[in-house]
Amino acid sequence: MKVCILTSVHHPFDTRIFHKQAKTLVKAGYDVTLIAQHDNNEVVDRVKIVALPKPKNRFWRMLGTWRVFKLALKQRAEVYHFHDPELIPVAVLIKLARRSIIYDVHEDIPKQILTKEWLPSYSRGFVSRLFALIERVSFPFFDAVVLAGEDIASHLPHSSKVVVIRNFPLLEVVKRIGKREKDRKEFALLIYVGGLTEDRGAREMVEVANHMKSKARLILVGSFFDSYLEAELRAKASKEVRFTGWVPYEQVFSFLSEADIGLVCFHPTPNNIAASWRNNKLFEYMAAGLPVIASNFPLWKEIVEGNNCGLTADPLNPEEIAKAVEYLIQHPDEARKMGENGRKAVVVKYNWEMESKKLIAVYKKLLKAR
Repeated sequence: MKVCILTSVHHPFDTRIFHKQAKTLVKAGYDVTLIAQHDNNEVVDRVKIVALPKPKNRFWRMLGTWRVFKLALKQRAEVYHFHDPELIPVAVLIKLARRSIIYDVHEDIPKQILTKEWLPSYSRGFVSRLFALIERVSFPFFDAVVLAGEDIASHLPHSSKVVVIRNFPLLEVVKRIGKREKDRKEFALLIYVGGLTEDRGAREMVEVANHMKSKARLILVGSFFDSYLEAELRAKASKEVRFTGWVPYEQVFSFLSEADIGLVCFHPTPNNIAASWRNNKLFEYMAAGLPVIASNFPLWKEIVEGNNCGLTADPLNPEEIAKAVEYLIQHPDEARKMGENGRKAVVVKYNWEMESKKLIAVYKKLLKAR
């Protein structure tokens, strides 16, 4: 059976889309095509990538969704699995061509819109309500709706076609990095992996280096979405802070294997707090055997303290984050034990291999109904 995955926003090798879902479907015997922004058409790990031209900006990207529709129809797939809200009109048109449609929702978009800095503040409430209405009106056209967390379901109709498939890490993170050896470096290496934005704590993480007493370095693995924030932080950062920019999935393993402490200091915005289960950074650090320092959200406190795999801190307070880092550096045996506890928790309950069974069940159900 042929499957076509659509994204006009995400990188073609996005962890959830490519490394988890697409590879899982290929392994299960499906013929998988991925339409995404890329430099050229190619086949990677048996996934056929059809390249979308890269737009100049967000406006031209949204305006160019007709290209996605045109390329999608050419694939003649049985199932179309799309990942971006701006592609809802494309999905509806494809549904009219009598194809099965899966809407994969990564975020609570109406709630996320309320904090979008590129939208004028006076318009955010209206745009949020408008999008919630669009989702509800379009809902009947979708054969399945995959959510990255239960909280997203709050503004969607209650239906048996809604399934939660969490964004837990692949067990290959555990296998590739292996059991961590005793740290012999002269400094502690702190790491953050992911998009660098203000609400994800980029500014506070850079400032942590200025409050450290022990020798520590910070590596930020990911891309900035705001050029002004990037310029500010690069100018402000001490010599102990390194920015790598975006790196391929395979290279992330090498960075994680060298690190000592994982940081996930997201701001307490409504969307970030609600998305606690959906964010995979915390679980990736745990899979890598790293003790974590996480925002003191209720759910993250429950996960971190319940599994004794790290510490939590006020994400808006760089000094408090630095104190948590200092504690782990000064108590290496305890920190190492926390890392081991996190790794065990991922192996037992927080992994993609368990979640992937739900994805395959969704596809089997759809194809059986065709």
